[in-house]
Amino acid sequence: MGTALPPGALVLGIESSCDETGVGLVAGGKLLGECTATSMDAHARFGGIVPEVAARAHLESMVPAVRTALERAGVDKSDVEAVAVTAGPGLATALTVGIAAAKAYAIALGVPLIGVHHLAGHVAADTLEHGPLPERSVGLVVSGGHTSLLMLGDLARAPVVHLGDTADDAAGEAFDKVARLLGLGYPGGPALSKAALDGDPEAIRFPRANVGKYGFSFSGLKSAVARWVETAEGPLPVADIAASFQEAVCDALTAKAVAACTDHGVDTLVIAGGVAANQRLRDLAEARCAERGISLRVPPPRLCTDNGAMIAAVGSLLVDAGAPWAPPGLSADSSAPLTAASLHPVR
Repeated sequence: MGTALPPGALVLGIESSCDETGVGLVAGGKLLGECTATSMDAHARFGGIVPEVAARAHLESMVPAVRTALERAGVDKSDVEAVAVTAGPGLATALTVGIAAAKAYAIALGVPLIGVHHLAGHVAADTLEHGPLPERSVGLVVSGGHTSLLMLGDLARAPVVHLGDTADDAAGEAFDKVARLLGLGYPGGPALSKAALDGDPEAIRFPRANVGKYGFSFSGLKSAVARWVETAEGPLPVADIAASFQEAVCDALTAKAVAACTDHGVDTLVIAGGVAANQRLRDLAEARCAERGISLRVPPPRLCTDNGAMIAAVGSLLVDAGAPWAPPGLSADSSAPLTAASLHPVR
């Protein structure tokens, strides 16, 4: 366990689960500085993430990103009191680079190391904007690799309960695949959302899958778009297809999230993850939450995508809660299930 740190300790957070090298510094729930370096352009010609390319980019960007974050925070590395790092899920080679860097900083500075769950970080990002989470809330985490509906308590102390997950494609993954189908390029989410601005969301009624009460499925929706494109005659109405597809995804996500809040008597919905930056998702969620008297919390777009601030945020929560430090043998868990914010055994 080690000696407990004082409340409000300065935590350095490192995120390297995919193609962003993120570094953040948080103390007492306040973001002091951050830096994010992306290797997205290096992957664009492949139409998706190449793990080894991402890992190499993390190696090149890690030290400069840490230096920049410290400068922006106005602190010295000797001021850091704990290091938090994403230990999973994510690309194994990419995670390994971040964990190795975090161990090196922790050993060099003589401070504790904390392994955290990437998705818990996405939820914790909201606390940097809106303060501590309430005692009970429903979380909708939507990203390129994950779509989950969660019952949340104290993020640092209570277990995370899954109400529903995607049965196949994640929402962000479906965005990327449909964008590729429509020739909109990579990354698909922002490109498709931009195209949808000029389209009619009611032009095409794409299906909304019904997978249990709180489950999701987007593979069939993706296939429906593909079939529509294959049988279309004349020039493709790309904007209408994009808008109709986006509406189907956002409708399914928000309807089930609001239903979960109502069914469980919860008055706060937290939406986090890369897809939470989607403006249509934010607008529809806000309207539906307002109808039901539910408080909606969504991080600003810059904190929705992968970043080091969110890892420092969940690390700060764990430090203040007196969570155990990570063992020296902390390693990457590329498919770690989200059951708790910490990603190492409680001792």
